[in-house]
Amino acid sequence: MTFVDAIPTVAASVPSGTDLAIETRGLTKRFGRQTAVNGIDLAVPRGAVFGFLGPNGSGKTTSIRMLLGLTGASSGQITVLGQSMPGHLHDVLPRVGALVEGPAFYPFLSGTANLRRLDTADRYAPSRTRKARVEQALDRVGLTHAANKKVHAYSLGMKQRLGIANALLVRRDLLVLDEPTNGLDPQGTREVRSLIRSLAAEGTTVFVSSHLLAEVEQMCTHAAVMSAGNLVAQGTLADLGRGSEPRLRVRTPDPDPAMQAMSALGLQPVLTEVPGGDPWISSPFPAEHRDPDAVVTALVRAGVRIRGLAVEETSLEERFVALTGEGFDVVQ
Repeated sequence: MTFVDAIPTVAASVPSGTDLAIETRGLTKRFGRQTAVNGIDLAVPRGAVFGFLGPNGSGKTTSIRMLLGLTGASSGQITVLGQSMPGHLHDVLPRVGALVEGPAFYPFLSGTANLRRLDTADRYAPSRTRKARVEQALDRVGLTHAANKKVHAYSLGMKQRLGIANALLVRRDLLVLDEPTNGLDPQGTREVRSLIRSLAAEGTTVFVSSHLLAEVEQMCTHAAVMSAGNLVAQGTLADLGRGSEPRLRVRTPDPDPAMQAMSALGLQPVLTEVPGGDPWISSPFPAEHRDPDAVVTALVRAGVRIRGLAVEETSLEERFVALTGEGFDVVQ
C-alpha cells in the first residue's frame, strides 16, 4: 500500500448533474507504463472558483488537457458544462476560455494585434465588436498602457496577463487557468486574484490550477488536491481544513509536573525543548477534553508556572501536507 492509498479522501457533499460545470468519473491517463492521472472523480460546482491544487508534477496540467480535449484519456468519463467530452468538443469549447501551459503569441506583433488575430480565428466571435472587446480585455488585465508594445518586449508576467485577456475576449461560462499568477509581481498577483473573483461574481465558473497554497486560500471557494496523479481530497475550503484535531500548546518552565497534570486529564502531552527558552508541551485536543479552563486549573493546582497557552486549529497548509506527504509553495 502506498502513502496515498492509505489516506482517506476528503469529499464534501457536492452537487451533481446540471449543478456541475465539470465532472469526471475514473479519469485516467497513462503514458506507456506510467500513470500520470489515476482514476480521478472531479466535481466542480457551477459558479465556483475551484482551486486545483498540488505540487508540480502531480498531474494537474495533464488533467486539464484531458478536460479540454487537448489529449485523449486512457479511460474514464468527462462532462463539461453538461456535455460529454470530447464527443461534444465543438459545442463546449466556444463556451470555455482557457490558459494552459503558458501563453504563446507572435513576438513581433503588439498585444492588441495578437488579440485581434486570435479573435479573428474564433468563428464564434462577432467581428463588429472586436475592437471594443480587445480594448476591454486589455483593460481588465491592466495592459492598456502596453497595448501597442511588441510582445517580445513583454515580461513573463505581462505575457501571462495577455493570455488571460485572450481567454476573456468573449463571455465564457467556464474559465480554465493553469498557474495564472506565474511570473506576476505581488501587485499583478493581487489584480489577477481580484479579476478572478469578479468573473465568478458575474456567474463564470473559474477552474484554477496552482501549486501556490496562499493563492488558492485567498481566491477559491472550493478546491481539490492532487498528489502523484491521485485525487486525495476535494470540497469547500472549510471542508478541506477539517479532518485533524486542534492541538493544545503550553509553554512552561515546569515540564514534568505539567505533563503529569495533562496526562491525568486524558491528554497525550509531548515535550518540545526550546534552546534558551522555556519548553513547549503539546497534545491533541479532542472534543471530549476540549476545556482550556480545566487544563489551566489542573496546571495551577500542580504548581505549574504557565508562560503561554494556546489552542491551535490545524491550518489548511498542514492539512494539505498531511494529504500529499510533501510541502507546497506558500508564497509567490
